[in-house]
Amino acid sequence: MSRTLLQFDFPYSGPWGPAMAEAMAGLAQDIATEPGLVWKIWTESEAEGRAGGLYLFETADQAEAYRAKHAARLGAFGITGIRAIAFAVNDALSRIDRAPV
Repeated sequence: MSRTLLQFDFPYSGPWGPAMAEAMAGLAQDIATEPGLVWKIWTESEAEGRAGGLYLFETADQAEAYRAKHAARLGAFGITGIRAIAFAVNDALSRIDRAPV
C-alpha cells in the first residue's frame, strides 16, 4: 500500500511568516496528533493570498478522513475556494530524488 500525499490550499489573508507561526502553533500541535500523519509542510503565498499545506499520510483512508475534517473546519470559518487533492506516492522514484518519504 502506498502512502498518500494530500495537498490543501485556500484563500487566506494572513497573518504571514513568523506571525502565522505564532497564531497557528496550537493548530499545528493538533494536526501533529492526526492518525497516520507522517509529516506536514505548511505553505503560504502572501502574493497569491493563499495558504495550505502538503501532508504525507500512511494510507489513503487516513488522508481522506483528514481531508474531510479539515475542509469542514475551514468551511466553519467561512473559507471557500478550498482545493484538496490526494496523490498516491511512488516511493521508489521519490527516494531517488531525496524526498522525505
